Amino acid sequence: MAAFRILLVVLWGVLVAFTAVVIANHGMNLIPIFFGDIAKMGWPGQFNLDFLCFLTLSALWTAWRGGFAPLSLVLAVVAFFGGAGFLLPYLLILTLQAKGDMASVLLGVRRPA
Repeated sequence: MAAFRILLVVLWGVLVAFTAVVIANHGMNLIPIFFGDIAKMGWPGQFNLDFLCFLTLSALWTAWRGGFAPLSLVLAVVAFFGGAGFLLPYLLILTLQAKGDMASVLLGVRRPA
């Protein structure tokens, strides 16, 4: 579990640093570029569409894990728009709260008693 948590922290740190450089060089104009690449039907668009599918699954899992309660629906929106920037620290927090019990981390309120 310690190695997994270290991986989450390292990945999040790399992502934050990389994102800061991209924003400094290109600004915050992500949406037109993201969907523009999809509309061009090239490999960058294929990657973006694939990523959009992962964002959708991440948001759906976040909502499902929380039993579709109001807070879990808010977190699902954050998961969709935040991507790994949300999911990496969220998983770290969940592993700490669950004391490493991955069934609890993955299933949340749906964990059998």
